[in-house]
Amino acid sequence: MHPTFSSIQVGDQIPLLDVPPVNRTTLALYCGASGDHNPIHIDIDFARKAQLPDVFAHGMLSAAYLGRLLTHWVPQQQVRSLSLRFTGITQLGHAPRCTGEVIEKFETKGESRVRLQLRCTNQHGEEKLAGEAVVALP
Repeated sequence: MHPTFSSIQVGDQIPLLDVPPVNRTTLALYCGASGDHNPIHIDIDFARKAQLPDVFAHGMLSAAYLGRLLTHWVPQQQVRSLSLRFTGITQLGHAPRCTGEVIEKFETKGESRVRLQLRCTNQHGEEKLAGEAVVALP
């Protein structure tokens, strides 16, 4: 059952999304799907030349997980806006955890909407992405 405007209150948490730990296969598959073949994400020698211990996940991979968080909660056509900022690097072995909290209820243009605060952290609670979304609810 999808949420309704009357069933949601400020402070409510939407169902969280836990993702398996990021590994090299995850990165290779994302490269193919996104067309982003930046070597910093797939070539350990390149990463080490850049003074990094290893490759790391694309920021947009975590952004996609936050998109999935929203579309597991409501149909995609109800998403009115999504804005994100990158706040940390997702390393190999990090297990993304995506959460959302209702921070505002409002009506605009005759439509009932909620504003969500979004976060993507790793299994240690270290933030990797933060942002907001606006979703229309019946």
